[in-house]
Amino acid sequence: MECSAPSPEKDPEHGGDEEVMSEVHLGCPPGFSGPHISRFTICLSLPHDVASSRHIHGSEEEALETHTLEFDDDGDLLLPRRTKNAQLSCDSYSVRIQHNITSSIPNVGLQVWRAELVLSDFILHKALCSSEFHGVIALELGAGTGLVGLLLARIANTVFLTDHGNEILDNCEKNVQLNFGLLNYQATIHVRELDWFNCWPPKAEIGEAPCTQRYSWTFREIEDAENASLLLAADVIYSDELTDAFFSTLERLMSRGSTKVLYMALEKRYNFSLSDLDVVANGYSHFRSYFRDDDEIESLESVSMPKFVGKRMDISQIPQYVREYERGHDVEIWQIQYCGPKQETSVTRG
Repeated sequence: MECSAPSPEKDPEHGGDEEVMSEVHLGCPPGFSGPHISRFTICLSLPHDVASSRHIHGSEEEALETHTLEFDDDGDLLLPRRTKNAQLSCDSYSVRIQHNITSSIPNVGLQVWRAELVLSDFILHKALCSSEFHGVIALELGAGTGLVGLLLARIANTVFLTDHGNEILDNCEKNVQLNFGLLNYQATIHVRELDWFNCWPPKAEIGEAPCTQRYSWTFREIEDAENASLLLAADVIYSDELTDAFFSTLERLMSRGSTKVLYMALEKRYNFSLSDLDVVANGYSHFRSYFRDDDEIESLESVSMPKFVGKRMDISQIPQYVREYERGHDVEIWQIQYCGPKQETSVTRG
């Protein structure tokens, strides 16, 4: 099957009607282009148990189908408590994700992308092997289908799933509803609008947001987001303009409130360059220009310190817990931290 990815030369605001297709097509019927629900199997068993653990546990599947949805006063989903004797590292379970098979470039968040699945493996590995992410407040930038944040919500305290455009946000909220039976009772999930081309913080609505603005922020939510310790992003780098806007938002967000760390997954996308007369990853090069490697910092003068420092994670040490995809060789995960000056917090009223 031939697949295409977003062109790094395309303006994300004016992508037109050109259709692109992700490399991930789990169970997609031939010629079907509308919304499709795929099941992703999460297998947390040891390697020698993989073959015997691919069946889905009936109790978790039943919870997905029969539990009644409940919402708090702000309209956010209240997630059911998992029983105390239930172990997080059960053999396997499935996550249901509604996604498109193709989309226009501005709506690529409707699709599932390879880097999203690799970052999901990373989150699952952290959850199994450490308590680093347990009870955190987290914000995902460009959440798309919401898969990464939904997996994190099993162990986090609060998760903000942010993206731009009602179609993408509606689809993300649908995926929250499809998977509420798998998520940790303690996690509050907020699906919120965040346009990187507008400065952080977003405008806060006074009182309850009307239905037409259901993805708007409240003052309390902005405060909680600025006190998040964990930021996530997957496959959000595919145009230089978008990369600039992303790091502008990142600087504003990471310079306020608590100290934060970003884990960002991306796939190198290669194109033939007339200026270089070679196949190069221009979008990746522009992304890398925004930060220095962690091992370079000690040799830099204080006056030339960058605003961001990055460390590439060794994903070869991370097992593949999400079964239905090929990881490939061009996906990377970066740990990025902010080392610039801190800013005062302020909230704009809507």
